[in-house]
Amino acid sequence: MKKIVLLFVFVLSAFAAQAQDIYWETNVEKAAQLSMKTNKPLLLFFTGSDWCGWCIRLQKEVLKTAEFANWAQENAVLVELDFPRRTPQQPEIQQQNSALQQMFQVQGYPTIWFAKPGIKDGKISLDRIGSTGYVAGGPAKWLEAANQIVGKK
Repeated sequence: MKKIVLLFVFVLSAFAAQAQDIYWETNVEKAAQLSMKTNKPLLLFFTGSDWCGWCIRLQKEVLKTAEFANWAQENAVLVELDFPRRTPQQPEIQQQNSALQQMFQVQGYPTIWFAKPGIKDGKISLDRIGSTGYVAGGPAKWLEAANQIVGKK
């Protein structure tokens, strides 16, 4: 019986560890360079990480799952654009996030935009692909919507 319990705990730990292996970049320029190098679109996650209930729910139900981690590794460069109320942020990150919020006309959270970066006049530009937010139904439903946006049906 102990072996079964230990095996169960090990398997659950493996899934939890795998879901946490993904990396969310906070610097859009770095993420854009990686996106252009790997030919994967940016996934821009506009969130209020310490106050937005729907953002926290999306994280728990989708973005911190093994299914999402596997999908993200193959299909996107992840960028978190956070608008916290209690957590301090560097001024450059605040300015970058505010500029992107205006550029993508984000009015509510969570909002996720997929974008393809490029270079125009020596500067990074972002072409919109599509957007989504919270999708009920867990990772499978959310990933189905994401695949439609990025053209992987």
